[in-house]
Amino acid sequence: MSQTLPHDHITPFKSTGKTKKEQVVEMFDKIAGKYDRMNRFLSARTDIGWRKRAILELKKDNPRHILDVATGTGDMAIMACKLLKTEKITGIDISPGMLELGRKKIEKEQLGDKIHLYTGDSEAINYPQNTFDAVMVAFGVRNFENLENGLAEIFRVLKPGGRLIVLEFSKPRHRAVKSLYKLYMSIVTPQVARWFRQNKEAYQYLNASASAFPDRYLFTDILKKVGYSETGFQPLSLGICCIYSGRKPI
Repeated sequence: MSQTLPHDHITPFKSTGKTKKEQVVEMFDKIAGKYDRMNRFLSARTDIGWRKRAILELKKDNPRHILDVATGTGDMAIMACKLLKTEKITGIDISPGMLELGRKKIEKEQLGDKIHLYTGDSEAINYPQNTFDAVMVAFGVRNFENLENGLAEIFRVLKPGGRLIVLEFSKPRHRAVKSLYKLYMSIVTPQVARWFRQNKEAYQYLNASASAFPDRYLFTDILKKVGYSETGFQPLSLGICCIYSGRKPI
């Protein structure tokens, strides 16, 4: 068992006997219907550019089979299929509600022969070791029940030489940007969620989990501990978000 981090104890709901994993499933099933629209609105569509930048990090590796962990409604899988012209993308997520919407989007894009979505747990990926040429996770690692276990399981299914790309929120380092970011995440985001008649508690959790997430060098240190090499990160949009990377040694 890997070390439990403070981040791992941040849960969507209070006063419940359910595990973090069970609560995350419940939360995303509840907000699935408006999740994409909410993200576009809250980020002013900046998240689309972030996703593209992350996916293009894999271009030089020319991966044939990619695993998209915490695929949600399939945004990363669809974009990667178009940008990388990959042969196959497998997406896994623990939320049936998100996956249902993702399958509809894939069908609409006529990509059902290349992208396949399954219910799956990042800490127990139902594939043999050394299966995938690359793995990507967009805004999903902070929802892992045990971050180290999830990263170790991804390491297991990566082929030697395969690369992991993680896109995740980060805490800005510039004082003025940091203050504005904290204000936005703690006040504006939950309020906008209420306007959208969404679950306010869910978006408060997303704020809390992003704040507690071990970002930048703390995260790359965890990648190294698990076994990844060539680790690094690239801050985006004044540090609001980061692209992390690591490779499974040959």
